[in-house]
Amino acid sequence: MSEYTIEAVELTKQFGEFTAVDSVSFRVRRGEVFGWLGPNGAGKTTTIRMLLGLLTVSAGQARVLGYDPTTQAKEMQAHAGYMSQIFTLYTDLTARENLRFYGQAYGLSRAELRRRQAEILEMAGLQGRENVLTANLSGGWKQRLALGCAIVHRPQVLFLDEPTAGVDPISRRLFWDLIYGMAKQGVTVMVTTHYMDEAELCQRVGFISEGCLIALASPDQLKQTQMRGQVLEIGCDDPALAVPILRGMGVFEEVALYGALIHAVAADVAALKPQIESTLQQAGLHVRTMDIIAPSLEDVFISSVRASVNVEE
Repeated sequence: MSEYTIEAVELTKQFGEFTAVDSVSFRVRRGEVFGWLGPNGAGKTTTIRMLLGLLTVSAGQARVLGYDPTTQAKEMQAHAGYMSQIFTLYTDLTARENLRFYGQAYGLSRAELRRRQAEILEMAGLQGRENVLTANLSGGWKQRLALGCAIVHRPQVLFLDEPTAGVDPISRRLFWDLIYGMAKQGVTVMVTTHYMDEAELCQRVGFISEGCLIALASPDQLKQTQMRGQVLEIGCDDPALAVPILRGMGVFEEVALYGALIHAVAADVAALKPQIESTLQQAGLHVRTMDIIAPSLEDVFISSVRASVNVEE
């Protein structure tokens, strides 16, 4: 058996003249938590749907658990779990009834389904809520129930497409505890997310932009190799007002708000400090701090995406 659960070679998807995924190649090992990041419309969901055999492949090849999704989708899907970004559970059923429905759809025997219901309710912390209508569950409980339904048949590989969108930070953290619990049992997880704190939890991350894979490594490796320029963290009065002023200087690759602070990216930010302070003071803004910092994964992501767009232009 291959050490790789997921393999994509020059994977391509075209819709007419539009190329949604363009010659993407990557491999994911058994038990790995693999992040798939990109802007809206970058091709993340299209990639997952091709790997699941839900979309036909225009060119290239894919293997999931050794199966070809193009010709062996049904056999592969019996061992795969999928949680889409659209909530798909039946809100007029209880948590227990949803688990029963999906378990029966996957062909579990009555005895196995009873065992899995009990295991999943305990794993997801849904004990005591098993008879609550799904419509009445909070967002965090719904997401954990959706995960439970996706893994009721004990899949070997799990595809999660923005699984925690709109969920509060505590619920997101609990959800990720469940993901890593499954990975420790050998389940391979491929996940898309817009939350950079979640991307940091992945063992490896792929950046996709306009259908093209532009970077692939661990979060730490990406920070070391993919950042274009230095990051200057600026603390000042009214940072929301300061951002357009700094952008107007025309010397930065990127200027963005990070909470109450500003991150400004340039090749040599230290040399720009006097100009920054002078420009903001002229606008009546007091600069409290200016520190060169290690880039965050979000800094690296934005830098990589912008660089890829500039190259294409």
